[in-house]
Amino acid sequence: MSLKVSPTRINLLNLRKELRVAERGYKLLKDKRDGLMKKFMSVTREARLLRQDVEKRLGSAFSSYVRASAMIPKPVMDNAFLLPNANVSLEVSTKSVMSVAIPQFTVSKEGVAFSYGFLETTGDLDVAVAAFDDVFVDVVRLAELEKTVERLAIEIEKTRRRVSALEYVRIPSLAQTIRVIGMQLEERARDAVVATMRVKAMIEAKG
Repeated sequence: MSLKVSPTRINLLNLRKELRVAERGYKLLKDKRDGLMKKFMSVTREARLLRQDVEKRLGSAFSSYVRASAMIPKPVMDNAFLLPNANVSLEVSTKSVMSVAIPQFTVSKEGVAFSYGFLETTGDLDVAVAAFDDVFVDVVRLAELEKTVERLAIEIEKTRRRVSALEYVRIPSLAQTIRVIGMQLEERARDAVVATMRVKAMIEAKG
């Protein structure tokens, strides 16, 4: 479908310039989309493998905790975690990947995970606490990866729509309009030549 533009030479020049810009933008956006897709697939694969590992380790840790809870009286369990000996801080920053703000989580831990004595507890509780402490950093890393996947997916969809709009709407419309205006200008030029020849023939006939 052609655009509604007056068939003038200046408009033709402007449309040709706009078409070149659109074609250049289309190539850049297409390259960006392909780059985002490559990154998306890489991060998705890493997140999937890490999630499988984290879920397996968390499942094992919860099993140990459930066994410990069944053996240790509730007041003892409550007292065991009453005064934690570890401090955890989480720093959040972002980095740009192809204009997409990607989150980065940095975990800092001080102290030890065990905040209780070992006389009234069981080995299962020790195993559970150690496992939870060990998997914590990977849980944060998994959250970072999955948020990255989400943001990449949103940007890929936005870029895909822009690529499609240029490829199937804007560029064809500009190309069609340029052809139509070019044909109209050529027709006007032929008409002008014919009119000039007629005038010349009339002048020669009168002479």
